[in-house]
Amino acid sequence: MFSTCNRKTLLVAVFLMATANISLFQRLLEVYPPSLGNVPLLISLGLFFTFATALFLLLVAHTRGARWLLALLVLVASQAAYYMDTYGVVVDTVMIDNIFHTDTQEFAGLLSWGLVLRTLLLGVLPAWLIIRYWPAGRGFKAEFKSKLSLTLLLIIGMVLVVAPFTAHYASFIREHKITRAYANPIYPIYSLFGYAHEKLTSSAITTLTATAADAVMIGTPSRHELIILVVGETARADRFSLNGYPRDTNPELAKRNVLSLRNVSSCGTSTGESVPCMFSALGRKDFDREKALHYENALDVLFEHGVQILWRDNNSDSKGVATRMAYENFKSPTLNKVCDTECRDIGMLGGLDNYIDSHKNQDILIVLHQMGNHGPEYYRRYPPEFERFKPTCKSNELSQCTQQELDNAYDNAILYTDYFLAHVVDFLKQYNDTHATAMVYVSDHGESLGEHGIYLHAAPYMIAPQEQTHIPAIVWMGKHFDYKLSDLKPYQDYPFSHDDLFCTLLISYELNSKTCDSKHDVLMHNADVISMLQQQGQLHTAMQ
Repeated sequence: MFSTCNRKTLLVAVFLMATANISLFQRLLEVYPPSLGNVPLLISLGLFFTFATALFLLLVAHTRGARWLLALLVLVASQAAYYMDTYGVVVDTVMIDNIFHTDTQEFAGLLSWGLVLRTLLLGVLPAWLIIRYWPAGRGFKAEFKSKLSLTLLLIIGMVLVVAPFTAHYASFIREHKITRAYANPIYPIYSLFGYAHEKLTSSAITTLTATAADAVMIGTPSRHELIILVVGETARADRFSLNGYPRDTNPELAKRNVLSLRNVSSCGTSTGESVPCMFSALGRKDFDREKALHYENALDVLFEHGVQILWRDNNSDSKGVATRMAYENFKSPTLNKVCDTECRDIGMLGGLDNYIDSHKNQDILIVLHQMGNHGPEYYRRYPPEFERFKPTCKSNELSQCTQQELDNAYDNAILYTDYFLAHVVDFLKQYNDTHATAMVYVSDHGESLGEHGIYLHAAPYMIAPQEQTHIPAIVWMGKHFDYKLSDLKPYQDYPFSHDDLFCTLLISYELNSKTCDSKHDVLMHNADVISMLQQQGQLHTAMQ
């Protein structure tokens, strides 16, 4: 009844369900733990996803190109399955964006023998078998008739396995959207098309929409501001001893009169989302990566009002934030003079004196984008002398390490960030008499270290664990800065977020805008701004 080609397609679907959907079945078992009552539903769900995968393959694989497309899907599915099974990630549009923006160094860090073996055995080999032994078709009309009959049979099968459990499926569809995202290769392919559509329909950036267009510089500061904003990478708030972590991961910062804000949340769970979002005025709920590219960000607004901006990057790039600013790449020895197995964050401080001296009579904002705790090879993120917690995980296959080894490697990387931030503070102290100095550190997102079987980050925000969204934020202020730590300390546990960075920067440089009116209660402690607004009768609710 069915052609050999269509029977082979069914075989490919069964193969994919058996080898590339382990994470899907694990999530289904978490939602419906094995029990006498749940077994029929679990069988129904297994059959439903198998029928859906077979239907998907039948619809996309046609005629002579079928063998090549199915071979490609098997290869892609083996790759996606490895990362889903190993790190617990979902291959959605955010993850695909991360893939397209992964550089060679990051890609090398993700390579492993496990990936190679899985790709060869469950990707390359079956793909070759499909291409080599794919049968000849029986002609268009016969193949179409066979495909149509099998399609109808699969649809009927899906209806039959759902019918006895309609209430459960309604609940599953409504409450467990993320579980469906583990269906491989259906969801990765769906996400790829969504990502392509997003990119193809995006319009070229010819003009920028003004943000905080009413912003005006107020006050007459006696000293120019010099602020270093450190954008951290993959740091968790609960791994900073300043926040109560029992290990002393912040020995240097603890000596330098800093304030740790202990209740800060990120805008996203990946660098590509969080970095542009934290500099945007849109806020997390309204943020869209494509939309944000067409709006001025905080750096644009500050630059328009005379603040000199320098972005130094030891990560991938600025994710579109600093495209109109002075930008320096510190990922190579060309500029970064502190490089061993990789270039270190501390190297970004080299030569900053010259930049500051060349802008003596101007406000300055320097952004340092860290490599920080970028995973999965945490042990590479610090020099050997910072390996204080031992033994450490020396693999990028994190599930193969013990929890202690993984924690040790990650915490050593936090130790190096502590060392780096302490040096940023010491660097700024040189300018304490000539400038109003401050350092602000905030991570882009957190990281999962095996909790709930999840590793790394980039989980969809709606279901992201706290480990990926609760981030560290640390502030140091010089003696002439308009804020005092004593002003901010009562808000140490206030629920700040990346949404607050835009107005924090504007107010720090004495810029007033209605965009930031809602932030006055907490952020309005700039002495110059308070004085001027009180004189003008514009300050609605300043902190007392």
